[in-house]
Amino acid sequence: QIQLVESGGGSVQAGGSLRLSCVASGDTYNPNCMAWFRQAPGREREGVAAIYTAGEITYYSDSVKGRFNSSQDYAKNTVYLLMNSLKPEDTAGYYCAADVLPCGYGGGWSAVTDYDYWGQGTQVNVSS
Repeated sequence: QIQLVESGGGSVQAGGSLRLSCVASGDTYNPNCMAWFRQAPGREREGVAAIYTAGEITYYSDSVKGRFNSSQDYAKNTVYLLMNSLKPEDTAGYYCAADVLPCGYGGGWSAVTDYDYWGQGTQVNVSS
């Protein structure tokens, strides 16, 4: 079992930055893929970024590519999502997810069904 705890959400003006953190505990030797999803009210949960922890290969959705950066501190079992140039449409609950399979093993990395473990989420609000 893997437990995930997110932090770092908050309120920021458009153009600003936030850094989210996700700490993994439990069976932390197993997660090969850790990802960030977001969900706005009335919308489906969407994958925004993922990192293949063994190879530090990163993946991004088109909506955040060039603005968001995913990284990890392997020693701290922590992944980060640095969000720059934030837009009001980035407002959502952000969720950390993990799976024992490498990112993209089943052909993709951004589906909710690709992940077995989820955090409780942290809210990001971007005002115009």
